[in-house]
Amino acid sequence: MAEVMQENLLLIVLALLIGVVVAWWLFAGRRTRVDIARPDEEAPAKRNQALIDAPPAAAFNEVPPPMPEALAGVGPAIAVAADMVPVEPAPAPVPAESADDLTRIKGLGPKISEQLRAMGVASFAQIAAWDDADIDRIDVQLGRFQGRIRRDDWPAQAALLAAGDTAGYEAKFGKL
Repeated sequence: MAEVMQENLLLIVLALLIGVVVAWWLFAGRRTRVDIARPDEEAPAKRNQALIDAPPAAAFNEVPPPMPEALAGVGPAIAVAADMVPVEPAPAPVPAESADDLTRIKGLGPKISEQLRAMGVASFAQIAAWDDADIDRIDVQLGRFQGRIRRDDWPAQAALLAAGDTAGYEAKFGKL
């Protein structure tokens, strides 16, 4: 290797020299000059002129047009109708000592268990009795845990746990 370098030393030095000249020409020699015409220091800035010339916000203090006569009295009618709709009272939270351990259901952790207790759901039998409407109603209230009821099949798990069928539960859903 040393012999080859001695024989071709002149070519190697020439190649390095050409590489340095090309690199200088690419990076330093071809700079584009941009001359920016600076406006006089006394001239006002034009970029916010539309905001400067606009009237103050307080000038837009107009009274809205009156309501048409055809809609007069609609507000009280809606309020009366709203009072006539029965409102379901929120279920009372269930004390922890009188409830099943809902965290035994796979996919149902302590946070969801607390949410369900606040909604009045505290036993496996209640979850097992849910129909599609109940699942939809409760699923909406679970927030970021939406979709877990159907994905993890809570009603089927709860039915097996409510019946005390541990072997059937473990066969279908895995170890408790």
